[in-house]
Amino acid sequence: MVPAVRSVFSCNLEQELWNIRSAIDRFPLISIDTEFPGTIYKQDRRPDPHDSVTNYQFMKANVDELKIIQLGLTLSDAQGNRRCVWEFNFKDFDMDSDLHDKDSIELLKKHGIDFLKNRECGIDSREFAAKFWISNLLFNHSLSWITFHGAYDFGFLMKIVTQQKLPLDLPDFKYQLLRYFGSRIVDLKHTVHGGLERVSENLTVGRVAGMSHQAGSDSLLTLDCFIELRKRGCFVKSEDSGLMQAPFGLYGLVSKPCWTPLGRCSPPLRGLYGHGIVSKPRWVPLGGCSAPLAAVPWRPNPFIAICPF
Repeated sequence: MVPAVRSVFSCNLEQELWNIRSAIDRFPLISIDTEFPGTIYKQDRRPDPHDSVTNYQFMKANVDELKIIQLGLTLSDAQGNRRCVWEFNFKDFDMDSDLHDKDSIELLKKHGIDFLKNRECGIDSREFAAKFWISNLLFNHSLSWITFHGAYDFGFLMKIVTQQKLPLDLPDFKYQLLRYFGSRIVDLKHTVHGGLERVSENLTVGRVAGMSHQAGSDSLLTLDCFIELRKRGCFVKSEDSGLMQAPFGLYGLVSKPCWTPLGRCSPPLRGLYGHGIVSKPRWVPLGGCSAPLAAVPWRPNPFIAICPF
């Protein structure tokens, strides 16, 4: 069954949050995506993958100054058979007065985002913060969050929920991330190289609803890519319980991955990379994989949890 993307504006915000709350017990997986006005602060050189502090500060600077445009959430049962998709449209961003990257805005226009409608009918982020608690998504450590290159996604969501700028440093950001969203955060960029479109094509996972660069559709595609990767045996399972072990981590920001590599001849992934945070990247090609390697030796740290997949 192909899920429809539910468009959420100010007029139906509360009802849709209640709908999420009523479904949450049946859907332990949730994927997230955001659309925002690009980035305005950029390093003058390629980000150093080892310099986590600098890279967090650039992310913080951008998130603090910019305003969210869309938030996409896809809820799914554990098998990925039943999915529900929500796309929250915010009114905060005004392209005539707010900071933005011009090319990013043109790209979003091209892919169908209606900025005028968002300004007239969209959700005020303060209203969203006041009502988001209805959904039971916060402080719910039974959920597993799936993302693709998700540092900015969680950065914007944390900014909205707290109605504050992001924490001053990376350790405080990690603490707040764990507090609000729990330890079950899986970022697919730990596993595969390339953008979401390229990865989905290589996995032969189709976009079944919406358009690219729209948050609801991208969150659904992220979830479907996760399900396909899991079917291919790309995640480690506990020898004791047979359940998947998931790190508390975001691509380039937090923790070490414990994923099985996709390619037979590629070395195992070690550490995180992306926005240049922690360890050297060792990308694994998606094409030509006939069988995954054995699980990478890995020792849990205090942030690791066991997910009921």
